Amino acid sequence: MIDMPTSSLSDTLRQVRKARRLSQLELSLRLEVSQRHVSFVESGRAKPSRDLLLAWLQELDTPLVVRNEAMLQAGYAPVYSSAGLGDPVLEQMNGALQHMLAAHDPMPAVVIDAHWNVLRLNRGGEWLVATLMPWVAELSDAAPTNLLDLFVHPEGFTKSLVNLREVGPVLLAHLRHEAIVQPAIAPKVEAFAALLRDRVGGQGLQGGGARPTAPVLTTRYGTPYGELAFFSMFTTFGTPQDITLESLRVEHLFAADEATRELFEAHVSSHQ
Repeated sequence: MIDMPTSSLSDTLRQVRKARRLSQLELSLRLEVSQRHVSFVESGRAKPSRDLLLAWLQELDTPLVVRNEAMLQAGYAPVYSSAGLGDPVLEQMNGALQHMLAAHDPMPAVVIDAHWNVLRLNRGGEWLVATLMPWVAELSDAAPTNLLDLFVHPEGFTKSLVNLREVGPVLLAHLRHEAIVQPAIAPKVEAFAALLRDRVGGQGLQGGGARPTAPVLTTRYGTPYGELAFFSMFTTFGTPQDITLESLRVEHLFAADEATRELFEAHVSSHQ
């Protein structure tokens, strides 16, 4: 989620429009208002009506948390709820998450929020984390474990990542794109960039080098059990109307080779 306590409405609207790579003219045509009015609102010289502001934010596919903040900045009541994941109102959705995690066992699956905080893990995910980073079990439960922190930790994911030179630049580009609309993660993203510069050098971050040889990117880890290889998919809630639900993603890791699948079958399925 984004925290913009000191931003003005004009700052927020400009930032979101530029993140979507739209000109004022393109936005005005979509909203069926004049470019002059868009310019006046973005400069703080005019205030949009409540209905226009809602349409504006919808047209820019603005994250719900930013929509609420923009409504408050304009002097209107926020529109979207932000229930805790354990709140009774989200019971069905919570149950769906638990079902997805369990159904994906023995392969790893993890629920993360917009800041990449780990909210849930299935048994396969717990086994993978314990194998790659046994020290994580000693962390305090007072705050959620953050995947971006684990990317940059000296003993984190990248320590055993065999193909960091291949995976790192792609992941960094994805994270920087996310940081445009989730600026709170930007410092951690740039810390990851600094780690990559140290590990693979500046030229290795340019991307666009070797042509991809597979339809999806495979991540490979060296472990005491041998090399583990995965590709991943993300699942999100369709048309969420709650800030918490919008922020959630489930990452499913799939075995990219038979050896990885057999290893998880042996170490996770056998301990049900």
